[in-house]
Amino acid sequence: MNYELKLDVHTHTIMSGHAYSSLQEMVAAAQEKNLDILGITEHAPGIPGTCHPIYFRNLHIVPRQFGSLRLMLGAELNILDTKGTLDLDEFYLKMLDIRIAGIHILCWEGGTIEQNTDGMVAAIRNPWTQIISHPGDGTAELLFEPIVLASKETHTLLEINNSSLNPRRNKNQAVRNNLEILRLCKLYDVPVILSSDAHISFDIANYEFIWPLLQETGFPDQLILNYDPQRFLDYLPGHP
Repeated sequence: MNYELKLDVHTHTIMSGHAYSSLQEMVAAAQEKNLDILGITEHAPGIPGTCHPIYFRNLHIVPRQFGSLRLMLGAELNILDTKGTLDLDEFYLKMLDIRIAGIHILCWEGGTIEQNTDGMVAAIRNPWTQIISHPGDGTAELLFEPIVLASKETHTLLEINNSSLNPRRNKNQAVRNNLEILRLCKLYDVPVILSSDAHISFDIANYEFIWPLLQETGFPDQLILNYDPQRFLDYLPGHP
């Protein structure tokens, strides 16, 4: 890689219920790694044990600038079904700095591969959705070409997720699926976002399992938005 990584926008604190660092610890770790942007995206209510929706109502009290580090506070929303239903409504969505949506086995009602793909595309087309988390982790069978094309059309970023590629997670389809996503994004000139999905401060901006896939696919640096914070912000879709 030719550039310096400057952002990680998918991370979790103790508020998600199964993570292990506080907000302050995450900020300190991001500063130590010289990031320009840190996103903290707690799990939305569909995940057992996560924060109550009132958490998202009170995000306005948290500073968004810590020296040169910009903090973006949001949610990792759950795509609940093959219609692309999300588990927070507009009342809460408009309070968030960043909105990620993904499929999680604990609260997903799927169908055929075509139906699952339709649900993912519907979530991508939702004007509130800005990033799709770990689309290649294998939780749902998906057809990736229509997903990549919908991402290109809407500027909803597809995430290459380091955590789901960790062999200890036993997500056996993750490498194959993410290679396919990268090849399709390269073919159609679609940017991606790399994310650590850190659940502890030490993992912020850790992309160790992603690098081999980028090398195998010859994925272009210019299609990775982690190198340019302003380009990342400009690319994100807006909201209603």
